[in-house]
Amino acid sequence: MTRFEWRGGPASLRFESVLDPVELTHEEDDLWSAEVEMPARLRVTYHFVSEGEEHADPSNPAGAGPNRSIFTTPDLEPQPHWPVVGPDEVLDVPALRIRWNGSLGRKTVRVHQGGEPVVLLLDGDDWMYAHPAVAAFESAVKNGEMPPATLVFLPTPRDRDAEYSSPELWQAIRDELLPLLASNGVTVDLSRFAVAGQSLGGLSAFQAALDFPDLVTRVACQSGSFWYARDLPRSGLALDGPAGGDTAERLRSRPDLSGLRVAFDVGEHEPRMHRHCSAVEELAAQAGATVRTNRSPAGHDRVGWRHALVRDVAWLLQDL
Repeated sequence: MTRFEWRGGPASLRFESVLDPVELTHEEDDLWSAEVEMPARLRVTYHFVSEGEEHADPSNPAGAGPNRSIFTTPDLEPQPHWPVVGPDEVLDVPALRIRWNGSLGRKTVRVHQGGEPVVLLLDGDDWMYAHPAVAAFESAVKNGEMPPATLVFLPTPRDRDAEYSSPELWQAIRDELLPLLASNGVTVDLSRFAVAGQSLGGLSAFQAALDFPDLVTRVACQSGSFWYARDLPRSGLALDGPAGGDTAERLRSRPDLSGLRVAFDVGEHEPRMHRHCSAVEELAAQAGATVRTNRSPAGHDRVGWRHALVRDVAWLLQDL
């Protein structure tokens, strides 16, 4: 059992994607607590909710942004490269800021210029403000695990469902963002270009390799939303549909993916995702892609994806 404590008024304990919410019990004075049986092999983001506001755990030095904390079961080793960042710390953001006014509206793209090649990170806000991706990648470079790379942080879209399920995003990246990057001194060599995404972003990154094979040939995909199918209710958002959704259906036509290198990862603690991800992994390999698969000790949670992000991007770039 793991004990969680909160000082103040009544509060509940919330975990990202795994475990149900837990109401804390009043002990004495302003002390509230809960004992929770945590599953083995779990790294999870959590927070307290009190009076309608979300709070990080003030007794936990490991934060993920201003109102989230990170818990790791004792049977796991620390994640390499990711420094412990307190919830009160403000992370530095990359110095190069590019205004992108195009077919997708107005976006602000941040760029960390670390050298070639270029890595495009979807949902870049999370990797700048909650999880210190620049520090993690720089640590991997210093450790000799990957070449110096330029990181392009694409901001999280207002409507992730719409933007990440449409090829229009990647057409805009090809026709608008890449020339804009070049005009700001960031030249993208497509033979060395890697893209990384999680959840719907993972779905988008992989489908970009199908829709734009001349643009995307190296993909890091964590917990890709391969259950997505347009003919399902709620705009295709359902986990109980056919395994692999629309992506698997496309792959069954056996496109030539011999030029694609893709690393798939999904959490051990998100079992409903497994059949969808496994279907796409197997079909991608059958279509000729070079495939690497892994199951991380986490749920549908960026704290698990972050280890896979650095590890898998390093693998994508190891032959450069």
